[in-house]
Amino acid sequence: MKIEDFKISPLSKFNNEWALLTAGTKDKFNTMTVSWGGMGTLWKKPVVTVYVKPIRYTYEFMENNDYFTLSFYDAKYKKDLGVLGGKSGRDCDKVALTNLTPKFIENWVSFEQANTTIVCKKIYFQDLNKSQLPNTVIENWYKNEPVHRMYIGEVAAIYSEKEK
Repeated sequence: MKIEDFKISPLSKFNNEWALLTAGTKDKFNTMTVSWGGMGTLWKKPVVTVYVKPIRYTYEFMENNDYFTLSFYDAKYKKDLGVLGGKSGRDCDKVALTNLTPKFIENWVSFEQANTTIVCKKIYFQDLNKSQLPNTVIENWYKNEPVHRMYIGEVAAIYSEKEK
């Protein structure tokens, strides 16, 4: 799919539908459910922004790889996405606990059941600055845990189910 032809509602896509953030290689990768993120432009490039806490296993993969994928699914896979968000790849083969099948697109990892996969090249990252966050956010999300690291990825490719 041409990047300029990609049309979605980013506000509901993350918050209501969730997505899988996947980084790594065919031989070793990890995925996690994300419901926070954004899509837009930066430096005249189409970008995706995602957030990962350093305590998540996927964080290691995001740190050690130049690309990541963001994939979206039909509602019937929400239970599977819940498993992938609730289990750690450090402790088990969590993908095996779902109905999802890894799909390898060139050097990137997605899943056969994804209706859309966005391939992103990491172009920027930074930890959120706790001193700049509202107190209610700190109380709700960061009272006993580290802040998220924000990753901005330039959209390199988009694959839709129409292209399968």
